[in-house]
Amino acid sequence: MENPADRSISNTLKTGIEKRQSGVPGFKEWAIVCDSIARGETSLIFRKGGIAEGRDGFQFKYQRFFLFPTYFHGQIERTRLSSYREVKAKQDTVMISVFVEVEFTTLLRDLNLLRPLETLHVMQASVLEERFHYDHREGLYLAFVRAYRISPVWTLPLRPSYGGCRSWVALPYPPDELQMEAILSDEEQNQRRLLVTDTFT
Repeated sequence: MENPADRSISNTLKTGIEKRQSGVPGFKEWAIVCDSIARGETSLIFRKGGIAEGRDGFQFKYQRFFLFPTYFHGQIERTRLSSYREVKAKQDTVMISVFVEVEFTTLLRDLNLLRPLETLHVMQASVLEERFHYDHREGLYLAFVRAYRISPVWTLPLRPSYGGCRSWVALPYPPDELQMEAILSDEEQNQRRLLVTDTFT
């Protein structure tokens, strides 16, 4: 099996379907959640979908993608993290430090199923409940991911095309020298995966 510590981003994208004519996919996620994933705390991503997702609504339509950090005031209060963990935006730039692979995804129809998975995310239960009931359509998309640390951090200029209420953005092709290293050990990743699959099977 390929050693995650020896993988380059360019080789990973060449073997996947995520490389597109317009670039590579980036997934817009709260900066505080991106930081938590980079620290090895978070393995679950939740999404309801933005107003600009298109006619078919939101889907985890890519298996591999970069995390594109987004910022807004009061983000930290919507998590279970201490205030000192707040992440501040870099003016006119985007700092991309995490690449993920989706290992499991589902449309959550019962919020009670999240109780045994609380250790795999940092969101306030009230925030997830709010998302679940938003727009009079009960449900919440969930993805369990394997996360990789990007080295060096990929710095991009902030562009108008990255704005809007949508989950996916097209990023330029990454530099060839970017390397990726698994954030969690195989043992820890397998334990978390088992917890998720046992919950939904």
